[in-house]
Amino acid sequence: MWTVIYIAHTLRLAEQIQSRLTTDGFLVKLRAANGMHQQYEILVPETELEDVRDTLREILHSSLLG
Repeated sequence: MWTVIYIAHTLRLAEQIQSRLTTDGFLVKLRAANGMHQQYEILVPETELEDVRDTLREILHSSLLG
């Protein structure tokens, strides 16, 4: 089962996160989120959730997205 781990407010941000997670060996999907604003859900397999959380935390605090 795929689980949403983050909702990005731009496609560019979603693609940057996807690229970094994929480079680190994770399976990642993007999909447009339903709503009034253009947002993108980043999904990973439930079995990788714990490992991805740590990596995502590093990504969000890195200069890559800053």
